[in-house]
Amino acid sequence: MSTSTLKEKKTATTKNAEIGTFLGKLFSFNSALKLHHWHITGQGSYAAHIALDQALEDLLDVTDRLVETSYAVKGDIEIVIPETKNPSNLVQYAEDFFKYTEDGRELFAEAFTQAIIDDYQEAIQQLLYRLKRLQ
Repeated sequence: MSTSTLKEKKTATTKNAEIGTFLGKLFSFNSALKLHHWHITGQGSYAAHIALDQALEDLLDVTDRLVETSYAVKGDIEIVIPETKNPSNLVQYAEDFFKYTEDGRELFAEAFTQAIIDDYQEAIQQLLYRLKRLQ
């Protein structure tokens, strides 16, 4: 086996680990939204509750598509889900996560995978729109 082949395998393994981390953080973000959803109270809470329900439906579908597509393209990936907490400032949390998903694009070279990330980001933007209108 040539040195370049070993190097390519190591690079692919590292990239798959990074993809697994990225996918785990997507799952954690979705779960954090659900935690927040369960804890909403006060003025406008019903509308925020519904906005989160709509976002979660979209985000979970897109997450599933991205994970399954990643498995199809990259093979088995070890996904690690980090500890999930209820975000104290949901708008800031979603804005920061939108930026995180933008940075994560570099892990996915295929146009169809980029389109799935577009869908994920669109769902975050729709959530932000709804939450900001409630403020």
